[in-house]
Amino acid sequence: MATVNEQGAAASDASGLRRGPITATVMLATIMQALDMTIANVALPHMQGTMSATLEQISWVLTSYVVAAAICMPLTGVLAARLGRRRLFMGSIILFTITSVMCGLAQNLEQIVLFRILQGHPAHFSCRCHRRSCSISIRPRVTAGRWRSGALASWWGRSAGRHWAVC
Repeated sequence: MATVNEQGAAASDASGLRRGPITATVMLATIMQALDMTIANVALPHMQGTMSATLEQISWVLTSYVVAAAICMPLTGVLAARLGRRRLFMGSIILFTITSVMCGLAQNLEQIVLFRILQGHPAHFSCRCHRRSCSISIRPRVTAGRWRSGALASWWGRSAGRHWAVC
């Protein structure tokens, strides 16, 4: 029969094995969302010329995404409690991917704005969930009186700060 210490060590080893895939998934989701915001900002002048839209009209492409994400802010905790962080995160990534494809296939400004609204909801949910998942699964370790958080902390601070207002 295993003692409490052996069971704790086994659980610690299992969670250590899962840290890599969790970290990779979280980082990929963060990069995907940051890339989406960057692409939308860079492509805005091209979309404006292609769709013969005014500056006020084309600005709705960015505004709709931000407003949709802000609307979801109070719902994140409720949905995470009901569905679980993992299910909410995975569902958000799937919906975000589908709505990204829909944005790419949009034929006019109204469709892009609608699909960006639909894209903002899962983007916010996954953004909040991946920050929480990463902070739980990868905790800084204290070794010889020093905090060790590695390169992840510097990457995390830079990437999370960039789109904190959206998420």
